Amino acid sequence: MKVVTAEEMRNIDRVTIEEYGIPGIVLMERAGLAVATKIKDLFGRKRIIVISGGGNNGGDGLVVARVLHNERCDVKVFLTARPEDLKGDALFQYNTAIKFGVEIHPFEEFLTHHSSLVTHHTIIVDALLGTGLSKNVAGKLSGVISLVNRLNIPVVSVDIPSGISSDNGQIMGAAIKANYTVTFGLPKRGHLLYPGADYTGRLFIEDIGFPQKLLLSDKLNVELLEKKNILSLIPERQRYSHKGDYGHVLIVSGSRGKTGAALMAAKACLRTGAGLVTLGIPESLIDIFQSRVTEEMTLPLPDKGDGTLSEKASGIILDFLNAKADVLAIGPGIGVSVETEKLIKTLIKNSKNPMVIDADGINALSGSRVKGHVARDILRISKSPIILTPHPGEMARLIQKAAPPPSPPPRGGRVREGVKAPLSEHQTQKAKNTVSEKLTANRYSLIANIEKDRINTAISFAKETGTYLVLKGVPTIIAELDGKAFINSTGNPGMATGGTGDVLTGMISGFLGQGLKPIDASITGVYMHGLAGDIAVAEKGEHSLIAGDIIDKIPAAFDSLYG
Repeated sequence: MKVVTAEEMRNIDRVTIEEYGIPGIVLMERAGLAVATKIKDLFGRKRIIVISGGGNNGGDGLVVARVLHNERCDVKVFLTARPEDLKGDALFQYNTAIKFGVEIHPFEEFLTHHSSLVTHHTIIVDALLGTGLSKNVAGKLSGVISLVNRLNIPVVSVDIPSGISSDNGQIMGAAIKANYTVTFGLPKRGHLLYPGADYTGRLFIEDIGFPQKLLLSDKLNVELLEKKNILSLIPERQRYSHKGDYGHVLIVSGSRGKTGAALMAAKACLRTGAGLVTLGIPESLIDIFQSRVTEEMTLPLPDKGDGTLSEKASGIILDFLNAKADVLAIGPGIGVSVETEKLIKTLIKNSKNPMVIDADGINALSGSRVKGHVARDILRISKSPIILTPHPGEMARLIQKAAPPPSPPPRGGRVREGVKAPLSEHQTQKAKNTVSEKLTANRYSLIANIEKDRINTAISFAKETGTYLVLKGVPTIIAELDGKAFINSTGNPGMATGGTGDVLTGMISGFLGQGLKPIDASITGVYMHGLAGDIAVAEKGEHSLIAGDIIDKIPAAFDSLYG
């Protein structure tokens, strides 16, 4: 299902009216009727308070009030605009509601007399602001929203909770916290992105007559992942086949103290259907791994003697990829050092195999020790498709421009006029700390901005670098290099625990190894990862869920697709 911005929905509305000849008043009538029907389905007959604004959203609310009043419900409308200021379809619906005998009052009366108006049998219909909001809510409107939220009675929002940005889900000064939201045609981004998703409550998407051609248009570049999307992508298992038909994945991961990351990624890859999995691991840890692997194979790689990979491992990895493996996954638990930075960059430059880069692989790629946007520069010259799977902190490192180190102080000689004296060791360290603090502060600011605009952040980076980006979080966004993006619909808070990212890396790699295109492997891996988590949480609960539980439920996730 496509997901739209406010502007995209306005365009669909406009084309429906101007080119298809369906009057706006008809669309408004259908919208209001859809909301009224949903209220009856959810609540039956109750006391209804409709808070209407002066625009089309308020017009929808007036239709709701008139339809329910006509069915003998106890309905009152509180209008935030003066009747003489209403225009167009909203004015028409106001006059019609008056003729039907609907009680319409100034909203100030609701602020003053709410205690006598509201009982535990009351529901509120929020038709205040709608999807066209472009500035923060303030003044008396903010007061109305605050009052509604304090009343602790059911709220049904029309189209989108008032005060929520349709484009990014952010709170615009103040916002209604709805229990239910009825929207029209397509979901808006603000329904699915947080905090808007939390304020939307249960979302209903109603058909009010928009042409399907407009709702399915390729010009709409964001889509919500649903079961039907994934069913068509799951690789078929032919009766006449063998393990070589389902891909050989090399997972380069692990370091001293982080062996579990490698093992979880490998097990998840196998559970997803990969025919063969080889773990590329530091050679000094081979005995540890040999005692724990069963179905997986191992490839000892040169390390620095401390359980972390050496740059010298690149030649062995590339030879193995050329001779045996189909896919390279790298990053989980490898640690970050100058050696791993060089290793990652060498592999990106020279590997001809599709790559999945996660965790420390992304951190190493970020080039924190080198001036400039190193990650972007390296990714652009890759010879093969690359899938990156950062969480917001790792995403911030990828897009943050590293600051140059403090300039070295002058050495030796006397202090001449106009020339600063050499910095002491303490001063030099203080300068370095200042640079580090500025980078950290900048990164926190970047993380906040990423979370405010997850979709556009992912799309922009994927287009700029020519990569496939899986921006993990709530919800996870998958973006491809042509500007399209997908919003995942599975997953739960119990998955916020160590190791779940390693499981995701293994699952995406497994689908990639079975021949799925990079974007299809990404969206299938993300959806199935969340689905396995949803099945696991039903048994373990959110507090007790661990990454291994998700791996255990991958088979059940496959089964549920066909259930």
